[in-house]
Amino acid sequence: MPYQKNKDFHKLLEKVDSCLENDYPFSIYRKPLESKVFGVFQSNDELNITTDFEDKGFVFAPFDLNDNAVLIHADEVLEVFFEKEGTTDDIKTFTNDSGKYNHLKLVEKGINKIGSGALTKVVLSRKIAVKLSRSPKEIFISLLSNYPNAFCYLFFHPKVGIWCGATPETLVRIAGGELETMSLAATLPIKENSSPNWGSKEIEEQKMVSDYIKEKLVHSLEEFNMGKAESIVAGDLWHLKSDIKGKLSATAQIKDIITSLHPTPAVCGIPTSAAKAFIVQNESYKRTYYTGFLGELNLNKEREMNLFVNLRCMEISDQNASIFVGGGITSASNPEREWSETQNKSKTMLNII
Repeated sequence: MPYQKNKDFHKLLEKVDSCLENDYPFSIYRKPLESKVFGVFQSNDELNITTDFEDKGFVFAPFDLNDNAVLIHADEVLEVFFEKEGTTDDIKTFTNDSGKYNHLKLVEKGINKIGSGALTKVVLSRKIAVKLSRSPKEIFISLLSNYPNAFCYLFFHPKVGIWCGATPETLVRIAGGELETMSLAATLPIKENSSPNWGSKEIEEQKMVSDYIKEKLVHSLEEFNMGKAESIVAGDLWHLKSDIKGKLSATAQIKDIITSLHPTPAVCGIPTSAAKAFIVQNESYKRTYYTGFLGELNLNKEREMNLFVNLRCMEISDQNASIFVGGGITSASNPEREWSETQNKSKTMLNII
């Protein structure tokens, strides 16, 4: 019998079952540190795209915007409360060692490219194929219960597929003419009773991202304020984060802001075009929606959005899942340590399934 306080939430999941059965697109999600779960539902199976980001609904955008950002029309929007049922899952430490040799070689190639002067930073990733033992709904509930400070979501479109995740990174939030974003970079595993010991590589990587965002946004803002870099927890990992706030100028265009921020140096590299080209040419798979972005687009008012970078995510097909992990490569990178970083990141999804 469903937990009584989550009665409406389980009704929402029944609607999700109906949509999956009838091939109707939807996204259900919870924002960080909130108790409400939202559902955006489309009443047909059409594949809608948004290019100017003036549309209303839930956007699901790829790493490469040339591949088009999918929009779920908000034909119905539901809002319910979710309360964790019972205790948090007993998460086991689980990793997958497949693909290590190839990833080490990829990182070495990236370091050599940086050494040649063509790049300052490049984010390199890999895909992990695993068998599922849980349904998408069960995975979503587990994400909600275990990662309260992440944006947790379950997305479906019959022409795109099923994706879910628990991402720690905001791309941009705009409301009332005010903009908020973050500079998030660097990763260390959490050790019991110990604070993170950031090295020069991690500190420099986070500074690169901060400087890049400031350069990209300063022309669209009347005011620009960046907070100090602070250590934050996301799942079982430490990251360095700086909060960024500003006031939009009267001439600022939403599309320009999104395209200037995406892809961020935290998921692509510096300079963006050269890093993106290196990624496309050298990663052994196509990222599609991994390291893209997703979230509310003009759902309540025009020129309002709440978008997140699609990290710590998986693509689900039948009883299989593809999990995606990566890390920022700089001149100070060490291939073995970069492999370990992707292993640590992979636990967010691997330990849930």
